[in-house]
Amino acid sequence: MAEKSTTQEQRKTEENPKASQENAQEDPGLARLLEQRKSVARSRPEFVRPESWRYVRLHPEWRKPKGLDNKVRKSIKGWPRRVKVGYGGPAGVRNYHSSGHPEVLVHNAEELSRVVPEKEVVRIAGTVGARKRAAIMKRASELGLKVLNPQGLRVVESKK
Repeated sequence: MAEKSTTQEQRKTEENPKASQENAQEDPGLARLLEQRKSVARSRPEFVRPESWRYVRLHPEWRKPKGLDNKVRKSIKGWPRRVKVGYGGPAGVRNYHSSGHPEVLVHNAEELSRVVPEKEVVRIAGTVGARKRAAIMKRASELGLKVLNPQGLRVVESKK
């Protein structure tokens, strides 16, 4: 009978991702997972595009090596490391800010009504312009929400 109830709880958290975030917030091991994520990030190599140091036309951001004789694809010693699953941080703290609160991406002021002030923090999307950003900042201060990236674009002054 106990197995049945845990399965039902798992289904609830799968259906409602907010519930799983709330559970993680109450978890005493959250600080440990955040610290583990920090240590994994320190030991993670910087993944660069193979041969990007040789050719100016190749940008350094990672691309999967696909060539037949590619040294990185073959994991040959002396060449940069390949991106693999094992370099990822703990799954329990993904989409969490280093403060221990889950991040919520916001595109307009109306989306702020869904954010829980005590448990979540707000990140304004990069595509949001200055006028909407100002409106989001105003509404966030009214609701008492913490905004992670308050400075973005230039400040719009009203024309008088």
